[in-house]
Amino acid sequence: MASTKPGQRKLQILQALASMLEQPKGEKITTAALAARLSVSEAALYRHFASKAQMYEGLIEFIESSVFGLINQIAEREEVGVDQAHAILQMLLSFAANNPGMTRVLIGDALVGEDERLQARMNGFYDKVEMAFKQALRIAVTQGHGTEADVAARASLMVSYVTGRWHRFAKTGFKQNPAEGTSLQLSLLLAA
Repeated sequence: MASTKPGQRKLQILQALASMLEQPKGEKITTAALAARLSVSEAALYRHFASKAQMYEGLIEFIESSVFGLINQIAEREEVGVDQAHAILQMLLSFAANNPGMTRVLIGDALVGEDERLQARMNGFYDKVEMAFKQALRIAVTQGHGTEADVAARASLMVSYVTGRWHRFAKTGFKQNPAEGTSLQLSLLLAA
């Protein structure tokens, strides 16, 4: 393992952790199990991360940079507010479908029993997602779709819808794709 480039081992650890989170039974992941999966010692893990919480923070950083990078692209590409909100919803559902292990982090399932700051950080993530929905819906209001009075409630409903779909995906052992069969539901959520 000495031939591993600096930084690459850290990425391998995070990839292994994400892969372990994809197991449908959702058992608690120990550093011993993670080290065994990588064929390294637990001490080797701690050379790259000071704690297991830092490993989860690495996954959360990946989620945040991916999701908010995509939201920014959507905001630049879509001028119509309703289309922005729809694209953000679809992206969030597809992100979970493409990253089942990350879904367990998104819903907090993987963070149970871990450092409280991790769940607090995920709560901040939800707040930022809701803010993105509010921005899209405010644009929609200026374009004659909906009213300003409904923006906050509709944005909250959208976040609840997404998290509900993520939960269902995780709780079905990643069998029920969160992005499938959503056309009518999204139309109802975004109706004026």
